Order: sequence, then C-alpha cells, then structure tokens
Amino acid sequence: MRRQAQVAAAVVLAAITAVAPAHADPLDPYTGQRITWGPCAFTPAEGAPAVECALVEVPRDWADPASGVDLDVSLSRSRATGERKGVLLINPGGPGGKGTGFANSVAGLAPEVNAAYDFIGMDPRGTGTSPQDSGFQCHVPTGRLPQGLLDARDRSAQSVAAHQQLPRAIAEACQSDAVAPYTTTWQTAHDMDLVRSLLGEDEINYLGYSYGTWLGAKYASLFPANTGKVVLDSSVNWQGRLQAAFEAFPEIDQRQFDAQYLPWTTRHYPEVVGTTPAEAKATWERARGYFAAHQLPPDNFDRAFVGMGSPLGWLLATLVFVVSANSADGGEAVDPALPAEFDEVSRAEFGVPAADLTPERITAAAPDYTDVSGTRFAVACGDQETRSAAWYKALSDRQGPLNPVYGWAYGLSEPCAYWSDAPRQQLPTLPPQVAANVLVVQGEMDPQTGYEQARAAVRAAPGVGFVSVDDAAYHGQYATSGNPCVDGMVEVFLLHNSRPGTAVCPGVPLLQEDTVFPVAGPVRAPVAVQAAQTPTPATPLRDQVQRYLGEVNSFR
Repeated sequence: MRRQAQVAAAVVLAAITAVAPAHADPLDPYTGQRITWGPCAFTPAEGAPAVECALVEVPRDWADPASGVDLDVSLSRSRATGERKGVLLINPGGPGGKGTGFANSVAGLAPEVNAAYDFIGMDPRGTGTSPQDSGFQCHVPTGRLPQGLLDARDRSAQSVAAHQQLPRAIAEACQSDAVAPYTTTWQTAHDMDLVRSLLGEDEINYLGYSYGTWLGAKYASLFPANTGKVVLDSSVNWQGRLQAAFEAFPEIDQRQFDAQYLPWTTRHYPEVVGTTPAEAKATWERARGYFAAHQLPPDNFDRAFVGMGSPLGWLLATLVFVVSANSADGGEAVDPALPAEFDEVSRAEFGVPAADLTPERITAAAPDYTDVSGTRFAVACGDQETRSAAWYKALSDRQGPLNPVYGWAYGLSEPCAYWSDAPRQQLPTLPPQVAANVLVVQGEMDPQTGYEQARAAVRAAPGVGFVSVDDAAYHGQYATSGNPCVDGMVEVFLLHNSRPGTAVCPGVPLLQEDTVFPVAGPVRAPVAVQAAQTPTPATPLRDQVQRYLGEVNSFR
C-alpha cells in the first residue's frame, strides 16, 4: 500500500509539473519579443530622413492578456543622427491617425531634435498596419443612410429624425465589431508602454497633437514612472471629458469663422464676398441659400467651413464659397483671375478644374459614410460615459442659433449619443509628480481643439507649462506652423530641459498674407509679446504635415 501511495503521489506530482507552464505569466509572449526592423510599407515624404519599420504583437485586452486574438501594431523609427538622448514617440491625433509616416515627416521638420532622439511612430491599434490597411472600419448598410435634402436648420421632426439616422447606424455598426471594446486609450497606452520596454528605454518622451494630447496625458497618468518629457500640442482637456472637445467644435469653429475667416475673405476677394465682414456673412448666407433653392443639401455647403485648421482647409472653404456665391448671383462659377491654388484644390478634392466646379459637383463629392473609422468612434465614445441622444438634441437647439455654421448639425450627428457600451476601464488624471515634465502649446483661434479646453487642463494640473499662441488660426503649432517662437520654446525644452511656466508667442500671418491681423480672443497677451516675427519659410514637407493634421482631426 505504501508503494502504491508513493506511485500515486509521483503521478500527481508529475501532473502538476506538466500543467505548470499554463500558470506562467501570460504577458511573457509579448514582453519577450524582439523588434525586427526592416523596410516600411510607406514611401517617406520628400525631405524626411531615412526610416525603418517593424510590427509588434499586443494582446487584444491588457486586462486579460490570454483572452483573445492578438493584435499587431506598426512602428517606425527615424534614428537619432547625433548624440542620442532617447526616443520621442509621436502621435498625430484623430482618434485614428497613423503615426508611422507622420513621425518620420516631423523628424524632417525638426532635424536638431532628431539629432538627439530616435523619432518613433506608432499606428495605434485599430488604425491598420500599413497605408493599404484601413484597419477597424464600421460598415454602415446603404439602407441606413439618410436620404433627401438634409438641412440641419430644418427643425421639423422628419428632418431631425433623418439627421439622427446616420449617427445611430454608425454607433451600431461600430459596436457590432468584436474589437470595438478593446480599441480605447487605456489599451493603446499599454501598447505604448510595451513599445517602450521592447525598445529598452526606461522612459518614453512624447509629442502629441490634438487627440494625441489626450493619449499622451493618459499614458503619463497610467505610467508616471516611465514618462519623460511630454509636449501636448493643440490640446483637448485631458483632465476632463474627451467628448467635451468635440462638443465645443461649433463654438470654436464659429469664432474663427467670424473673427478671422470672414475678414480675411474681404481683404482678398471683396469683389465676390463684399468689403466688410457683415457683407461677407450675408453673401455666405446667400450662397448657402442657393443649395436649398436648387434641391441640394445645405449641410454639404456647411461642411466645407467646419474645422478649417490648415491653409488647405481655408482654400477649400473659399473655393466652395466663391463657386456658390457666384452661382447664387448668376455669374460664372470661378473668376479665371483667382490664384492657381484654387485650380489645384479643385482638381484634388472634386476631380475637376476650378472653372468647371459647380454646387452640384460639390454635393456629389460628399463623403461616403458606408465605411467609417471604427477607431475614431470606439475611442471617442468608449473611453468615458456618453450622453444621450436627447442631451445632444438639446445641445443642437442651444448651439444652432449662436453658431449656425455647425451648431445646428453637430448635436444631431454625434454617434456617441447612441453608444450603449459602458467603459471597461477608468482613466486617471495627471498625477502631480509628472506635471514638471509636461508642456502644453495651444493656438488661440484653433477651430479643432479650443483654447479653453487646453487652459482648463492646465488649470487642473498645477505645474504644467503653457505656451499660448496669440491670433494663431491653424491646428498644430510646433514644427508645422513655421512659428520660430513656438519652435524655439519646444526645442529648448526637449534638448536642454528648460521649460517655460507660462508664456505667450505671437502668431504668424494667415494664408496669402505677410501681416498678422490681431483679433479679440481668450489670450490676454502683454503688448511686449506682440512684436512681429518672420515665419520660417514653408516647404512641401511642412505643408503636407500641416494638411494631414487638419484632415485627420477634422469633422468634415
């Protein structure tokens, strides 16, 4: 009996030993990877440095690493060209913007910083692993798309229901995908920390634009001990609600439209729009009226003036304005004497020369909503609790009369109003020990992330540095706007560890101008700061980066 007992014990011990590997750390397959660098699937932009790429495997769910199918995340690296200080991970925002080609392009715009840092790009989970891979897409059946003349100013029950049809369909399509609950900032921040570990770095330095400020701040909040220098450019309120940044779009868009854009049009195209902002606004309303009068959706006209965060956005909006105004007045669509830039924009956006562009062609080029970015909505709606469709309808009722360009439409078009899944993780706010590592840069008249959002985040995180850019109209400041004051402050911080507490930089001139026309806004700058500055000359690379920032963070 004793012999049998010994044999039985040995069998049990062997069985326990045999299953022991099942209790190994489930993170070992991920943390034990080696990054293999090789050629990239994209072609670097002209002027960008050499770049190499790799794929990293991440668990679908960092809260339960063994529970699902793994995901791949694409990385790029533009190696430091001088005495190396570490790595700088860069994100363009979105949510849903790809970082690989973007980081490589920014490296070309910041050669002194690239001398000291490896520039790391990352295509966040859900965005795909190559330019040909569109990643997580929500497939909306064509039968769910609204039909007919869409005009958000029409507050009839039929019109409101038609406008709400698309965001409901988008939310339902996105939530039906199994990856949606795992496409969040919390998950992506853990992907970033895995990348840091695999790169062999104790800390990760970071530059993020737009939504990228939320991602960077949340990484620093979740992994403060692993956080180096952090630059947050064109910031949302990363201490508050992410959705509040989108809800502010109508107000900040209207502010730029009234205070900067309409006066700019009167300085350049008075023969079309009028000689005063009031005349230009009346012309704009008349142009919009042409759409409704000719059974074309006025929403399509409005869309061109939403989120004009780049010079290209201004050109596109002005092309639509000029074509529609001239059509309303019974004249030729476009005066041949207008700048050649209009022809380039028309061919790129509408597929025809400017002389052939009509409101009908503008309407025909409306976005196709049968496939939309799942990453954009899974993150925006899944990071935090959402508000109801009734709340957003009430927001539309309030914002419409004050902000007619986009206020009527936004509250009726927000998919987060129909997002039913509750967040799986809570996102912390920035801990005090990280504040000295963070610098926020914000343009005063940015129409895509409002100045007040950035200011609120800074006020809720004592010790964070804050550079305001007076009269700045575009989205993205560092390395993209040609502003020597901004570029100097950010680079002194990254290279020499000297960070401003609170500072104001003067803006640079608008498109087609060499003078800054001051506007009344939330920045209260000392007179001494308003000295004129000569912007850094534009390059095709900078134009490309600025255009991408405007597009990937736009609501159009």
